Amino acid sequence: MLKCWLRQTTVAVALVVTPVCAFAQGAPAQGGDIVITYKDDIATLDPAIGYDWVNWSMIKSLYSRLMDYKPGTPELVPSLAETFDVSPDGLTYTFKLRKGVTFSNGRGVVASDVKYSIERAVNPKTQGPGAGFFGAIKGFDTLSGGTSQTLEGIETPDDTTVIFHLSRPDATFLHVLAINFASVVPKEAVEAAAGDFGKNPIGSGTFVLKEWVIGQRLVFERNPAYFVKDMPHLDSFTVEVGQEPLVALLRLQKGEVDIAGDGIPPAKFLEMKNAPEGVDMIVDGAQLHTGYVTLNTKVKPFDDLKVRQAVNMAINKERITRILNGRATAANQVLPPLMPGYDKAYTGYGYDVAKAKALLAEAGLADGFETILYSTNTDPQPRIAQAIQQDLAAIGVKAEVRALAQSNVIAAGGTEGEAPMIWSGGMAWIADFPDPSNFYGPILGCAGAVPGGWNWSWYCNAELDKRAIAADAISDPAKTSERTAAWEKIFTDIMADAPWIPVTNERRVVAKSPRMGGEGDIYIDPTRVINYDAIFVKH
Repeated sequence: MLKCWLRQTTVAVALVVTPVCAFAQGAPAQGGDIVITYKDDIATLDPAIGYDWVNWSMIKSLYSRLMDYKPGTPELVPSLAETFDVSPDGLTYTFKLRKGVTFSNGRGVVASDVKYSIERAVNPKTQGPGAGFFGAIKGFDTLSGGTSQTLEGIETPDDTTVIFHLSRPDATFLHVLAINFASVVPKEAVEAAAGDFGKNPIGSGTFVLKEWVIGQRLVFERNPAYFVKDMPHLDSFTVEVGQEPLVALLRLQKGEVDIAGDGIPPAKFLEMKNAPEGVDMIVDGAQLHTGYVTLNTKVKPFDDLKVRQAVNMAINKERITRILNGRATAANQVLPPLMPGYDKAYTGYGYDVAKAKALLAEAGLADGFETILYSTNTDPQPRIAQAIQQDLAAIGVKAEVRALAQSNVIAAGGTEGEAPMIWSGGMAWIADFPDPSNFYGPILGCAGAVPGGWNWSWYCNAELDKRAIAADAISDPAKTSERTAAWEKIFTDIMADAPWIPVTNERRVVAKSPRMGGEGDIYIDPTRVINYDAIFVKH
């Protein structure tokens, strides 16, 4: 009984299935060209470096990985891999590559490309934020530490076989091989790009980049050599940048735009929702999301626990949910409510101005202090940052709001000592895959507290890192509840250290034109955001 289903176990498994079984269920129309808008330009299309919610979807479609997901779901399916086998002890994964797959430069994809691509993602010279995902592969410590250039745990005995040897079982490993950092790239193209591969991408995905006019547009065209028949459905999609969200929405309503990538500004949400055409234009769904403020533990006074606890108590989160027109609920912990490991009994730091002031006084800051709060510059994020600024002022903290383009905020967060506070809205954490570990490693673990990383609190707790590794080593499905409980305790212990102010758990709302087809889930895809492979134009 072979279905679109994978068991994450330490029992030997071998699967032979089509890359994405769900594609056969319907007959979406083929052809068509669409326009998507965003306010900010795209920073990079390099899969080893790109890590924001806008470029994530595009990178997914430019490249292929050993594993992927059934569209609109978190269900794993093989992609570049045709079959795979997991040893009984969960320490050896053997993949057989699909034959006949080529990069968009015409060269065939071989096993050594997989090895090179993952080693490149781990190599500290790349300065990518995803190295820590591969921590279970043998040799990770020496490569990430700069004393080796290869991963001894990746073996390629021939052009179609890739074998991974792990130093410990990893319950998330198949998911790791489906994230963008595991995308396969050709070494010769990376080297020819001379440090600019992110602007000159070569992959084996559903689309190829045909044009990029910085500050204006990116044009992606169907890859005629893609290895899944009738995929993708679109002939092309054009991403227009520099578009204010309100203008983009008006253009969408006029039929000039097909997807307003930045979503619906809160001020227009109810109007659009109640319009006659609203039901055909709005996709609204839950997502594994937490919006938060990072508190840089390496910058004074946020190196003081009492200060971090005080600012946690100063923020009126319910007011922020009102700014979002009720499209979010107040968050009290790192994990979103739908994620395994979410602690329903945990209440977090309540809104308490008097207690916040008392804690600042205990920290020797009764008169408050001055700091900087970074935010992206797309509505409503600056308004939310201003609300946070006002709340902080009530306890004597004067925060200067710096509203910048998303790429600049990400760069500031990934530079040690630069950003004391960051409101993450507009790029807040949305799970790469549906597992609690994904809300730890890249954003709160030691591996993410590196230049270019996404741990903008620069929080590194070695003891919690050990516990996180131990939790992920529980890969026996019979012990799922034990693993979930371990993660639950890790996150409540993180909140005791208060490196974050969890603020909201937000729903994903997308505005699309009535001519766009496909289930809503592929426009708010849990692993892609927008699934450019699966969306289509009605004819």
